[in-house]
This record gives sequence, structure tokens and C-alpha cells, in this order.
Amino acid sequence: MPVPKRWSIRPHDAAVVAGLERGAGVSAIVARLLAARGLVDAAAARTFLAGTLSDLRDPELLPGVTAAAERILAAVRDRERVVIYGDYDADGMCATAILHGCLTALGADPEWYVPDRFEEGYGLNAEALRSLAAKGAGLVVTVDCGIASVAEARVARELGLDLVITDHHGFADALPDACCLVHPRLPGAGYPFGDLCGAAVAFKLAWAIATRHCGARQVTPRLREMLLRAVGLAALGTVADVMPLVDENRILVKHGLECLRLRGGTGLTRVMELAKLTEKSTLDSEDIAFRLAPRLNAAGRLGQARLAIEMLVTGDDARAGQIAAWIDGFNEQRDTLERSILLAATKQATGDFDPVADPALVLAGRGWHPGVVGIVAGRLAERYHRPVVVIAQDEHQGRPAIGSLRSVAGFDILEPLRACAEHLVSCGGHAAAAGLRVEDARIDDFRHAFLAAVAARMPAELRRAQITIDGEATVASLSVDTLSEIERLAPFGQGNKRPVLCASRVTLAEPPRAIGAGGRHLAMTLLQHGTKIRAVAWGAAEWLPHLPAPGAPFHVAFRPKINEFRGRRTPEMELVDWRPDGLDIGADLPPGAPAAAAP
Repeated sequence: MPVPKRWSIRPHDAAVVAGLERGAGVSAIVARLLAARGLVDAAAARTFLAGTLSDLRDPELLPGVTAAAERILAAVRDRERVVIYGDYDADGMCATAILHGCLTALGADPEWYVPDRFEEGYGLNAEALRSLAAKGAGLVVTVDCGIASVAEARVARELGLDLVITDHHGFADALPDACCLVHPRLPGAGYPFGDLCGAAVAFKLAWAIATRHCGARQVTPRLREMLLRAVGLAALGTVADVMPLVDENRILVKHGLECLRLRGGTGLTRVMELAKLTEKSTLDSEDIAFRLAPRLNAAGRLGQARLAIEMLVTGDDARAGQIAAWIDGFNEQRDTLERSILLAATKQATGDFDPVADPALVLAGRGWHPGVVGIVAGRLAERYHRPVVVIAQDEHQGRPAIGSLRSVAGFDILEPLRACAEHLVSCGGHAAAAGLRVEDARIDDFRHAFLAAVAARMPAELRRAQITIDGEATVASLSVDTLSEIERLAPFGQGNKRPVLCASRVTLAEPPRAIGAGGRHLAMTLLQHGTKIRAVAWGAAEWLPHLPAPGAPFHVAFRPKINEFRGRRTPEMELVDWRPDGLDIGADLPPGAPAAAAP
């Protein structure tokens, strides 16, 4: 079983909560949840809850945007051959579509290029730049990549290619020599919000291009429509890239959800239909995170990113619909691969290693699909609360193995990873997620070095999963009206998590049942003081042998949600953990006690 989690219930100051109720004009539960997020000032709380598009910062404040907009507009005027160089994940796809839509709306005929995930890898590729230059490209604009491509930028300069780099990733030891660098954390620039994703950066650039083209903040109807669609795509990229939903990201997602629903285009609308999202009256950020973004990412993971980008940019509705159906099929294929690799990796983790005692896990398998190992690493990192590397070894042993790494909250994985660079062909990524290439013969050396590097750097308190609970609630208190009040804090996601509550001494009204493909999820009806509520536990089928029998009390931690089905809205619990009765909900579980899996 996974490592038991600690339950930590947030304290609250009754005076602060009462002050927020009066000053911000909110209910008691919203006031408490705002205070738990550090929003104790009534004015700040009102701004957080309102968050209009006019609160977005002027795009010209983004470092490098002014020069980039001018260079791109000059290319459009001079009819230069412009190529948008994107990335193969959902954020990169959306960023490519945003800039393509912008230039198309200006009357240009831009091209786009996305590297092959398995042949070329992430980021700018020197051979691709040579090919683009040979075909007559005059300007290459990167989206969601390029800021660490120092050597490739030098190649572009040698080829006579002008290069505009727009990105949000980490820097190398030096900045690339390009015409313009657009980045929210550009050294010395001082932009106040550094957590924009690649698509949000592309949106800001498109906004600046549109206003400069029109010579005013008010743009033409065609460009306005382009920008509204871009807000939706930026929202999709923001959630897909797991960016914190605060500040500008919160505003983009809050308003982008409706833009996405109404202006996503034929392809995305069809994907949403296949994901059963069009049955809902509104979209929420979790719809993107769990049903829409995974479908786009599935295409990228299986080497079909170019098709997904074509779906986003094509003006051919029939073609867009056809690709949407393929993308839904890619998602099913990805799901099958993921389940197979997860089963094998879990068996390896528990059979060959010690997922509780080891500071990290490094798992490898021949024939595992390299496009899916990142998802599996994330699942296992959540389950065991350890950094996890999952490595796909080449079936024919002719190429280096490809690995993906996922960390746990609060632990920057890049430093220990770079400390092991001598054993790797290459590595790079974010604090929470990274990728690597390693020769088969060096995997064991890397494993030993990586575990030692993590053990030396990871504090003991980060090795124990903790659930932070916003407060206790009764089942009877979870009315649709109350949950509607909680939804005022949406969009929920990274940096603004959906509230987690707990309920004590609930019982099963009937035996739980497995649902979903492969029976991976659980559905159950919980009972407390005569009131029933439906509950679901995603990815938690392994709870089944350990849950109490119907009628026996236990405690649950859950996210409160409104289930909308065929126009009917009902309260629902999304379970995240449970613990047996007889143990105080705020106490640590003793060693050996039953522990719930991480859904």
C-alpha cells in the first residue's frame, strides 16, 4: 500500500473570517476559504473574485514583446517567409495556433514547424533550422521553446535566419543570441508575474501585434475575434502545463473557459463532444485538465503533434473534425499503454526496490513507450510521494533510453538530476518535471547516483505526503447552494486548489463498486446522520479490499463538487483519502495502519 498521508487541518481566525464576510460581501464558507489562501484583505479578496480581462497587464510590459511585435509586423509587411517553431505538448500546440491565427488575421500566410518528439526531441534543432533556411524562411519565431537553445541560435545567425524566441522555460548558462527574446522572467526585466505558460506568452505577443498594427488599443473586429479565441487557447495551455492559477493566469483561465467553449473552432469543439464536455452548461478548469488537455497531449506523446496543430489551425471544418476523431483514438491508445506500463512499473517498484524506504525510484523497461512514461512517473510520484524516473529502453538497444522524471511538491528536481549528468547523454526540464536520455549500460550507475543525490537534498518532511484540509463539514451541509458559493473561488488548479474538506464517521450505505475502463475508479454512496451523498474516488480501485464494511464508520477527506448530469445538479464528494474510525482526523496514522492510495 502507499505511504500513509498526514492530515493537516488549517486553523482559522474567526475575526478575520467575519471581517471578510462584511468587507467582501461573501458567505462564511467563502470567507474562510479566502482566508486560508492568504486573502485576508477585503479589497484583495474582491479583486481575486472579480478578475476581469481588463486586469491583465499591458502586453508591452512583457520583456521583449515590443521589439518582437515590430519585427514580426515588418515581416508581414515585407511578405517574408515566416515560420512558427512550436513544441509537441498541449501548451506548445496552443501557442503555435495563437501566433498562426494572429498572422493569418493580418493577411499573412505563416508556416509552422514542430519537431518530431522521438527523432529530434524538445526545442530548437539545428538540422531543422538548416532545412527551413534552405526552403527560404527569413524569420523563425519560436513558441514555448528556445530560451536555452544557445548553440542553435548561433546556427540560425550563421544561416542568416532572423530568430525571435518566445518561451517560459528555464535558462541555460547564457542567453541565446537572437533578434528578440520574449520571456516573463528575462533577467533584469522585472516583469511582475513570471509564471505565464508558452501559450500565454504567445497571446501577449499576439495582443501587442494587433494593437500595434491598428495603432490603438481598440482593434478591428477580425483581430478582436482572433484575440478572444487566443484567450481560450491560452487558458487551455495554462491548465495543460500545470501553471499556478493565480494573478494573470487566473484571469486568463476564468475568461478563457467560455472563449474556448464558444470559439474553440470545429476541431476542439468536436474533441469536446467526444469527451462529453458539450453536455455541460459551462466548462471548468478540471474539464481541461482531465478530459481535454490529455487528448491533445496524447497526440504529442504518440508522435502525432503535427496532426493536432493542423486541427487547431486549419480552416477546413471537415478536416478538423476528422483529425478530432483521430485524436480521441490516440487518447484511448495512450490510456491502454499507460495502464500496461503502470502495472509493470508498479510491480518493479514493489518487487525490486523499496518504494517506502528509498528516497526516489528509478524504473526502466524495454519496450515501454517513451511518450507515456512521463504520465506513469507522475502517477507513481503521487502514490509513493517520491521523485520517480521511468525510463523507456529501446527495444533494439540501438538508441539511448528515454526517461521522464516527476517530483513532489516543494522539491526542485533539477539540481539532483544535474548532479548525475556524467551518467546521462542529456537532461533538462522544470523543477517538478524533467526528461533525460541515458545509455542502457549507465542506467544502474545513474540510479545509484540519483538516489544518493536526492537523499542528500530532500528534507525528511517532504518524504511524507500531507493533505491540507480547509475544514470539516457534515454531509447535510453540502447543498448545491453551498457548493455554488465555493465555486466562486474557481478556476481551481495548481496554486489555487479546489478546497479539501473532511467528514467524520461516515458509513457506506452499500458496497462500493468499481467503475471506468479497467475498473480503475470507485463509486459509492456515503451516509452520515441519515443524509446520503454520492462519492467517487478516481484511480483508487486498490482501496476496495481495505475499506470498512457497510455500516462501519470511517473518516473521509474530499473535494466538494457539483455533479451536472442531463441538466440535473447534485452535490458530490471527490474522495482524496480515508482513514479508519477510532483515530482522530488530525492525528498521524500509526505505522502499518491502512492507507488510501492517491487517486
